[in-house]
Amino acid sequence: MGQKQHVVVVGAGYAGVTAALRVSRRHQVTLVDPKECFTERIRLHEMAAGRTGPPVALRDLVAGREINTVRATATSIDPGARTVLLDSGTTLTYDRLVYALGSSTDTTRVPGIAEHAYTLEQAQELSARLARGSGSGTGTRSGTVTVVGGGATGIELAAELAESAGAWHVRLVTGGEPGNGLSAAGRTHVRNSLERLGVHLHSHTRVQAVHRGGLSTDHGELTGDVTVWAAAFTVPPLAAEAGLRVDERGRALVDTAMRSLSHPDVFVVGDAARVTVPGTGELRMACATAMPTGAHAAEAIDALAHGREPKPLRFRYLAQAISLGRHDGVIQPVRTDDSAHRLVITGRPAARINEWINRYTLASLHAERRRPGTYRWAKPLRPAKGAVPPAPAAQAQRFP
Repeated sequence: MGQKQHVVVVGAGYAGVTAALRVSRRHQVTLVDPKECFTERIRLHEMAAGRTGPPVALRDLVAGREINTVRATATSIDPGARTVLLDSGTTLTYDRLVYALGSSTDTTRVPGIAEHAYTLEQAQELSARLARGSGSGTGTRSGTVTVVGGGATGIELAAELAESAGAWHVRLVTGGEPGNGLSAAGRTHVRNSLERLGVHLHSHTRVQAVHRGGLSTDHGELTGDVTVWAAAFTVPPLAAEAGLRVDERGRALVDTAMRSLSHPDVFVVGDAARVTVPGTGELRMACATAMPTGAHAAEAIDALAHGREPKPLRFRYLAQAISLGRHDGVIQPVRTDDSAHRLVITGRPAARINEWINRYTLASLHAERRRPGTYRWAKPLRPAKGAVPPAPAAQAQRFP
């Protein structure tokens, strides 16, 4: 039957909730997170533009499972003693720990970000700020919003704001071309769509500082009323502070079962882990890689409790997905190493696929709550013995 474990999961994002739900099938779980509601991170750009759906209470998302939710922040971890100290003063002990603190916008890249820019984690505050207007005294929601970052996060945010933010003018500043990881057709569609929405593009522009009135760049000053930083992500320092082996970015180094290389009783999942899969390479930060790593860690914990060696993580990419407002988008099929195919799906069909992915993500968590083990993800095909392996397609991705 195996030994029942007490599993503490720190962090209730996509990876942490998936791990908690799946491992609760046979084990007792304590899920620690300071938020009352689950954050649909892949919809934060919609929230910033004033599009809000009904909140999903974390307690409801895990209802019916042997999961105790604790509203608190983990302040330190002692892997030797198998304890987690919370900001409430409570100390939790565990048999296995799942570290799922994810990532957040890096506000240390240039001076002034923390003081003068919004991040996607402040989507509600940004939405309220845009609703107040520019402060020009005209009474209209006018002014200039500058989004910094040419990856999927910045593109989605700029498009959503341009489509929904009334009289606000939107500009996108990026060090390269928007959507660099896309095919030529995908990049062209992104640029044309942003220009159609009225977004003023500043490509190949490096930001040197953020200040109250805008940005200082290598191409001169860009004045504006609101700045949103969406250029890079970082991970919390807690793993490194706990003595876990980490890479130069602070991500924990893990094996193919998601176990810390230095502390095998600690499983690290989602953006907080540096995960390498044979044939695919290093997985990037994304919701659709967070959930598989969370589910796989749960399976590994259960295998160990039953005296079995965990199986290695198997994963493949299918596509990158970027929304361009409510009626447009890009679905970019990719190879197993995440490089783009020439084929690209755009326009309304891409928007519909994008929305389906968003809905499926939350629906998968609800399904996992009802019956742990139901969530599945794309994996490489097992070639017939002696056959040459085909080039895999890859896993549909939504970005942080």
